[in-house]
Amino acid sequence: MRDVLSQIVRWWEAGETFGLATVVGTFRSAPRPPGAAMAVLGEEAVGSVSGGCVEGAVYELAQEVTATGRPVLQRYGVSDDDAFSVGLTCGGIIDILVEPVSRRTFPELGEIAASVRRHEPVAVATVMSGPGRVGARRVAWDGRASGSLGAARLDAAVDDDARGMLAQGLTGVRRYGPEGERRLDDLAVFVHSFAPPPRMLVFGAIDFAAAVARLGKFLGYHVVVCDARPVFATAKRFPEADEVVVKWPHDYLSTAQVDERTVICVLTHDPKFDVPLLEVALRTPAGYVGAMGSRRTHEDRLERLRESGVPEADLARLRSPIGLDLGARTPEETAVSIAAELIQLRWGGSGRALTETSGRIHGADQGETGAAGPREERP
Repeated sequence: MRDVLSQIVRWWEAGETFGLATVVGTFRSAPRPPGAAMAVLGEEAVGSVSGGCVEGAVYELAQEVTATGRPVLQRYGVSDDDAFSVGLTCGGIIDILVEPVSRRTFPELGEIAASVRRHEPVAVATVMSGPGRVGARRVAWDGRASGSLGAARLDAAVDDDARGMLAQGLTGVRRYGPEGERRLDDLAVFVHSFAPPPRMLVFGAIDFAAAVARLGKFLGYHVVVCDARPVFATAKRFPEADEVVVKWPHDYLSTAQVDERTVICVLTHDPKFDVPLLEVALRTPAGYVGAMGSRRTHEDRLERLRESGVPEADLARLRSPIGLDLGARTPEETAVSIAAELIQLRWGGSGRALTETSGRIHGADQGETGAAGPREERP
């Protein structure tokens, strides 16, 4: 829903009632992940739930839901005939929750949008099937919540899970009993996490860093470029970066916000910068620590880090030379190879050409997310 949030808030503020279709479950080669959304007001539609495959069918269903005021959970791609009838020929299956949205049905929408703009974590939990009221909604922030799914104990259980999912940047389905019983699964709740964007920390104000910053921003990261040299670390040289910091890299990283979704790219390939920096980086919980340089530079760097007392277990986390083997030469090509490695690690891909592989294109990890929830927004 993040992609359509600005538009639907305008409709909401204008007092309109519109249909909101959200992908809540994916199976096999589904084209869009859980959380992808399309909104429909009259003849206008924004967003996408399938990359074009079932948009026409969802558009019509959203209009029906707007007229009736009753939310609907719809599955597409259950059979080959169904797949071809709506255009879902990729072989995947997607579950889509379509609900009417207005100031009356979704009073928290404006506050959710404000939280997203402020990068304040917020999760929206919606009953999608089961004995509860389909479409019932609970919104959870850190330390407070609004709305109800129908029972106080269910609200409390969902609040706990939603905040845990927010901390990990996860969006997906959780199952409970009518009163929040965790051992039962007859009530399905879709939890949509609006976690702040993961951080990409790029060290070394060089042309490669500019390319990595551009691609990092394109992938949805909050990008920080850091270098100790003020003549090079300037906003003009890195217009795509959210922040440009002039500071010794290891000093900055020692106090920077780092979590499991953080990506650290060390592009300095200068021992006086990268060795003390990597000593700090490998002690953080960052999900990815990569360093640029030749294989000789890498071996020399490892020896220096060992001499500094960095344990072998920490050294094993270091992705160096950084990126996938694409034969990259230019800064832009190198940035693509780094981005490719990040995507591969996030979703568990092989890194091989798809023509050389078989099975699911989107990977088994995305399959059946309606049951356990997908991995999202990971490095």
